[in-house]
Amino acid sequence: MNVGVAHSEVNPNTRVMNSRGIWLTYALGVGMLHIVLLSIPFFGVAVVWTLTNVIHNFGMYVFMHAVKGTPFETPDQGKARLLTHWEQLDYGVQFTSSRKFFTISPIILVPSHLESTIKPETARLMTKFAHEGPLRHLPVQVNTARDFL
Repeated sequence: MNVGVAHSEVNPNTRVMNSRGIWLTYALGVGMLHIVLLSIPFFGVAVVWTLTNVIHNFGMYVFMHAVKGTPFETPDQGKARLLTHWEQLDYGVQFTSSRKFFTISPIILVPSHLESTIKPETARLMTKFAHEGPLRHLPVQVNTARDFL
């Protein structure tokens, strides 16, 4: 019996990421983490971006994929107890806006990290490989039947 429970969801974990302002709160949280790390005097910008990515990805892995169950008492007779938060998200329906957002957000975070930490020479080399292919400049060795005898 859930006395005094205000929600009508069987499992509130399924809809929490669609609630009002959660995406903005998530983005502001990542931004605040980055600003807090920037305020540490002996960390350079490259180290701060790396730490922001590592802390964000580790935290999201633990929150979304490692911890099972719900923090709420649910009347679903223990069905959610064995599921991770990612599996509970939007009742397991694939390709919802929440799942897309949480899939794309780390993908957007990495290029912002690379933009501020990569050296111009490396960027030119990466662009060259992207256009010409990384294996184009390697010497080609042709083996003939004579080589195996």
